[in-house]
Formats: sequence, C-alpha cells, structure tokens
Amino acid sequence: MTRFRHRHLLGIEPLSREDVLAILDTADGLREVLDRPIKKVPALRGKTVVNLFYEASTRTRASFEVAEKVLSADSLTIATATSSVTKGETLLDTARNLEAMNPDMIVVRHASSGAPHFLARHCKSAIVNAGDGAHEHPTQALLDALTLRQKKGRLEGLTVAIVGDLLHSRVARSNLWLLTKLGASVRLCAPPTLVPPGLGALAPVTHDIDEAVRGADAIMMLRIQSERMAGGFVPSLREYHARYGLTAARMRHAKKDALIMHPGPMNRGVEIASEVADGPWSVILDQVTNGVAVRMAVLYLLLGGAPEASL
Repeated sequence: MTRFRHRHLLGIEPLSREDVLAILDTADGLREVLDRPIKKVPALRGKTVVNLFYEASTRTRASFEVAEKVLSADSLTIATATSSVTKGETLLDTARNLEAMNPDMIVVRHASSGAPHFLARHCKSAIVNAGDGAHEHPTQALLDALTLRQKKGRLEGLTVAIVGDLLHSRVARSNLWLLTKLGASVRLCAPPTLVPPGLGALAPVTHDIDEAVRGADAIMMLRIQSERMAGGFVPSLREYHARYGLTAARMRHAKKDALIMHPGPMNRGVEIASEVADGPWSVILDQVTNGVAVRMAVLYLLLGGAPEASL
C-alpha cells in the first residue's frame, strides 16, 4: 500500500509533496473501479465511517457516500438540521456521542474554521476535513489536482488562474497550497474587497480578469459566497459579472487548450457564463468524477485498506 504518514486529513498546508502524490497516485489506481460493471471492492469491509455535515453540500457529501459504499465501508450520514444540534448540542458532545458507537472515521464539514482540528484533538477516530469555514477544503484541492494531472499530464510548470471570492474561499486556499507544492504557478484575481490581507505574499494578485487568464493553462472560477457575507462586497451581481465573469470572449486571452474548472455550485451568469461552463474548455464534470476517486483514496489510506491485490 502507498505510504501515507498521517492519521487525519485536516488540510493541505501540513502535507508534504510526497503526501500529496501518495493520495493522487492512489486515486489514479482506484479510479478504474468506478468504470467496472460492479462498482464494489472489499477494501474497507468492517470499517465504519460517519459523515457529519453542519453545512449544506451536494457534491462533497454524495461523493464521500459513494466512495464509502464502493470500498464496502459501513457509513452513516448525519445532516445536523435533523439532529440534536438543533436542540443545542455542542460539536464536541455530538462527536463524543458518535464516537461512543466506535466509528473508525468521522468526515466533518463545519462553518467554523478549525472544527476538524478541534475534533482531532478530542476524538480517537480518524478525522477528515470536508470543508471548515473559509479555511480549507483539502479533498477539493486534491480532486482538482488529479483532474489537471489527468488532462495535462503534469502539474509542474502549469499556470493556474483562480478567480472570484478569494476572501471566503477555502477552495482557493487549499488549491494555492497544493498547486505550489507540486510546482504549478498560481495567479489570483478578485475585486479588492474580496482579497484577504496578506494573500499577495503567497501568490500574485490582480484585479483584472483579462490579465489573470492571459496565457493560463487552467482557470478555476469561484462563486461569490453570499451566505458568508455580512455586508455589500460588490455593487451588484450584474456588475460583478461584467467585471469578473468568465465569458467566451475572455477565454481568448487564455491558451487555446486551457481548462475551465469550478468547485460548484455554479452561479451561471455571475462568475461564469453558460457558454463557458458547458463549452469545450470545461472539465467541471470530470472534477466531480475525480472527487469520488480522491475520497476513495483518502478513506483507503487513512483506514488501512486491504492490500491492493484484492482490488
């Protein structure tokens, strides 16, 4: 089995280049299972995974569930809107009660940055961060990297533009750390009101989308996260699209074989035009498929799956 030296997956920042490659290589090996007539292997038979989601999710939650089922793990998904959290139960009490049922892993999504790290300090189960506030979303960055590597054959030397709401984006942070670890160049683009302080020390920042996409190998668009905003960060969505929306006309500044990526959910006509989202540049649905493969790899590596020969 590929060597992975961590008990939890809390973020990309603490991982080494070798750790990241171990996950990507394992995901590559597991990807073919999804194309089999019977999508089931016994790698994690007897393991129990709890999916604890404090925030709404479609792609992340569903792909973790599919990954768990494909690997034959027993899984339970708890949406907190229908749990005792609505009665005032704390995160720690919820986790301790779940852990009393002896799960091997807890996959957690939470609105507060650092929530998975908090659980890792207090729980015996392996913890996987499925998104914590505006901090990190490690499996999203891993699936993005896997998609880029599959389509471009490499990550080193690529130029990737990340455009949109950088201030509230955990996806941008995880991708910035991962892509630079693997030798890609990252450009960041957002309105001045949506750029967090100090980000320019990690990668070049521009407020001109045409400049950001010029010569880019891939463009990753981010939605405006209105649910995390307390004030008016942009004048209007219509003006935002006019200044920062990715259109076919703006794609002419990128390389001819540039890829368009989006972590979802998309706001069509805001950060991305439908002609781009559905056009020949788009690998958005490939990202979704690769999300299952990456989450299979994370489960497999952290839970000590069966030898690869049994797959």
